[in-house]
This record gives sequence, C-alpha cells and structure tokens, in this order.
Amino acid sequence: MKQITLVTACLALAFALSPANAQDKKKKKKEAAPKAHPTGYTDTPFLPGGKWRVHDDARPRPAVVTPGKTASDAPSDAIVLFDGSDLSEWVMDKDGSAADWTVKDGFMEVPPKGSGKGGYIKTKREFGDVQLHAEWATPAEVQGDSQGRGNSGIFLLNNYEIQVLDSYENKSYADGQASALYGYKPPMVNATRKPGEWQTYDIIFEAPKWDAEGNLLKKAYVTVLHNGVVTHHRQPYLGPTGHKSVANYNTVRDTGPIKLQDHGNPTRFRNIWVRELKFGTND
Repeated sequence: MKQITLVTACLALAFALSPANAQDKKKKKKEAAPKAHPTGYTDTPFLPGGKWRVHDDARPRPAVVTPGKTASDAPSDAIVLFDGSDLSEWVMDKDGSAADWTVKDGFMEVPPKGSGKGGYIKTKREFGDVQLHAEWATPAEVQGDSQGRGNSGIFLLNNYEIQVLDSYENKSYADGQASALYGYKPPMVNATRKPGEWQTYDIIFEAPKWDAEGNLLKKAYVTVLHNGVVTHHRQPYLGPTGHKSVANYNTVRDTGPIKLQDHGNPTRFRNIWVRELKFGTND
C-alpha cells in the first residue's frame, strides 16, 4: 500500500510540474480575467442640439468635489459665508459698514432692540445661480404672534425672499409661513421644528436671465428643502419680493448679494455656505 501511495504522489507531482499543465493553468487564468469596459464611444448618434454623442468618450467628466462629512457640512467647492467665528463676509445693507450682529457660541443673532445696532446685513460678494445652505433658530421662548414670532428672511439676489418664521403651531398668512416665497407662494407643507430648535434650509436658486436690451429671457426659479423636506420644487418667482404688493420683473438684475433680514426678532443663524452654479436660459 505504501508503495502505491508513493507512486501516486510522484505521478501527481510530475503532472503538476509538466510544461503542458503550466500552460493550461496560464490559459485558464487569462480566460478568467475580466474584460475591460470601454471608457466611452466615438461611433454613437449625436444628442439633439449639441456636439456630444451618446456616451461620448471625449465629453468632459464631472469635476471632483469632496462632500462634507454630513449633508450640512460645506463641500470642498463651497464658499463659507459664516462658520460661527466672525462676520468678515458680511456688511450692513444700509451703508456697507461692518456687520454688527451679535456673534457668540457659534451663531450670529439679530441684536436686541434699543441696542443701537442691527439692520439688514448682506454678503460682500454678489452671486447669481447658487446652492445655499443655512441654519436658523427662532427664540425658544415664544413672544408675540403671527409675523411677530421669530421673523426674518433670506434674500437671494438681494430681493428674492425665502421667509424665516416660527411657524410651529402659529397661524399666520400662508404666503408668510416659514420657507414661503414671501408674499407669493406658500410652502407645500409646514416642516417647522419647535421654537428654539435649529432648522435647515437647502436652496437651489436660478437667477433670472436677460438679453442685452433688458428683456426677460428666464424668470427666477427656486427649489427649497426645509429640514430635509421639499417645500418648493423649481418654483418660478413673480419677481423680486414685495410687502403687500404683487412682484414684477421691472428691475433688471442677474447677480446680487445674499441678505439676512432684521425684523426686530432675535433670530439666530449658523453654518451658512454657498456653491456657485451656472444655469442657462433653457435649464
């Protein structure tokens, strides 16, 4: 029995070391390698109205952007407008002087009435099409009612307002509720958290487009997520926001600052950042 086992082992070793077996293994290994997929094509049909083919290999790939650790953190291509430390990106709307809102504990706050400070503040930079992230909180202790509860606003292009308000169990006019396009379009739902809790706005704003003669080619559009809930989806504006008036596009402007409203309530803001976008007239 031992002699048969030794002979069998020798034959197996000889077969394993034979050139034919080595070539067979190499062939199988080569056949098992995955086939490389093409990175694109050069013989597909052209897409309508453009210069690119379907799956065009020459079409520029998207730029790489590193996201934040959470959805609220600024991605790598964002401009941070307020990180909780200072107001260096902001000025007073009335005269362009240094912004004087209170900064403490990582947030900015509308100064108290009678302090000699306050008023609307705006960014030093001007923007057109943007993605904007902002977090805000109304006072934990409810004072006042209707539009007197934590009232403020975020203005895109200096004049297109997204309303900020304590809308938690607060009956006020529909087009003045939190995340409304003020004076025009109520939010689809009321996603407001309790007073004192931090709220988030994620906004995609498409600035209006004009031709060389000042004729409107495209209205302003906005998409808003309030606390992660869609409250407007590519909703067109009637024009720059007004109070007790119907908006219109009589003013030609396609860039402008982002503005925060002082409505006399100690509303707080933190973690504000923006990404510049570029939409065309047909987007």
